[in-house]
Amino acid sequence: MQKPGSHIFICASTRLNGKVQGSCKNKASHNLVEMFSEEIMDRDLEDEVMITSTGCVGICEKGPIVMIYPQQTWYGEVTEDDVDDILDALEEGTVVDRLSI
Repeated sequence: MQKPGSHIFICASTRLNGKVQGSCKNKASHNLVEMFSEEIMDRDLEDEVMITSTGCVGICEKGPIVMIYPQQTWYGEVTEDDVDDILDALEEGTVVDRLSI
């Protein structure tokens, strides 16, 4: 596998003690992982974009959190309706300002 150009991290609310709790999980962050993965396949971006769920990133009041690297773009309060906008912005090299934190 070649190194992807972008890596999308989605908070899955796992804490250091292994418990899954918190805002991101309660707001269906696991659904976001699936939706991003499906949309990346639909757009044939599998070689360019990688998806990973993460442990808690500590900004629970803004969850679900989506982080994109190496662009260092952080989005908060992401919903399933935002997936297309985020991927469009990623492909265009822009940012979705209304979600940016």
